[in-house]
Amino acid sequence: MTDAKRIVPERIAAIDIGTNSVLLLVAEVKRDGSSVSLTPVVERATITRLGQGVDKTRQLAPEAVERTLACLAEYGQEMARLGVVKADVVGTSAMRDAQGADAFRERARALVGVEPRVIAGEEEARLTFAGGLSGLDLSHFGDAVSVFDIGGGSTEFIRGTLAPRRIERAVSVDVGSVRLTERHVRTDPPTASELDACRADIQKSLDRAPPEALVGPLVGVAGTVTTIAAIARSIDPYDAAMVHGVRLSLEEIRDVARRLGEHPVDARAKLPGLSPKRADVIVAGALLCQAVVERAGATELVVSDRGVRWGVAEELVHSLPLPP
Repeated sequence: MTDAKRIVPERIAAIDIGTNSVLLLVAEVKRDGSSVSLTPVVERATITRLGQGVDKTRQLAPEAVERTLACLAEYGQEMARLGVVKADVVGTSAMRDAQGADAFRERARALVGVEPRVIAGEEEARLTFAGGLSGLDLSHFGDAVSVFDIGGGSTEFIRGTLAPRRIERAVSVDVGSVRLTERHVRTDPPTASELDACRADIQKSLDRAPPEALVGPLVGVAGTVTTIAAIARSIDPYDAAMVHGVRLSLEEIRDVARRLGEHPVDARAKLPGLSPKRADVIVAGALLCQAVVERAGATELVVSDRGVRWGVAEELVHSLPLPP
């Protein structure tokens, strides 16, 4: 045996069950002495709308549960095929807010081998910060950054430093693309008064976030932000490598939000860069994204295709036993 450092490949999986979508990351862990790296093997996002009606009923809708479990069944099969040695599954806003999630978690465990754990807003913020910043060149930033994650039911804001990477303030507010749409949008396309109601709700929610958490420079993560970037830059079909790291101007965000609001759902779903399953809630999400950038006094944001699942994966790496 030589004295060369041993490199032992391992595969781990992280699943993020959100209000609107379920995201899977299968990554290969490579160790070289004290150095550890994660290389994505498979990344998937499936819109299942688990949070359907949760804002009003505080219950998981049976049809939403079945859609999400069907997705997890596919993910579980893929994890087995790829030889995943360890996995972690987290649930966010919809699972925090809904009653009766115990039966769902038990059925999910049978499909993916791990029972989903419901994480609090504070942990979601921490994982978002760690995962959202991974793989980004932020050399044009100063010492501090604000990361925000627009979900279906909640939005997280995390202010922290880059070197060393440390969170200084984190907050989660109960406003997201699905929640806003269910509360205020009744017509197709939305009326001016419905859009105004969304904007008023957004501003009221942002008022609850501490001002120090909403300042630039900004990194935006999750499907709403990446979709806006894909539409603005006509990235179709969607390519994570082309989206991750894009610097998106406030004017581009405003333009996309305006265009989305002018189209009915059927026409909106055909726009390059927009997943048809996201078409009904993207208008509210774009308005929220625009408001966050404006409130922060920023002129642009950096788009991250990563988020909670990458933060979970990084923590999984440290929980694995060291190779002999």
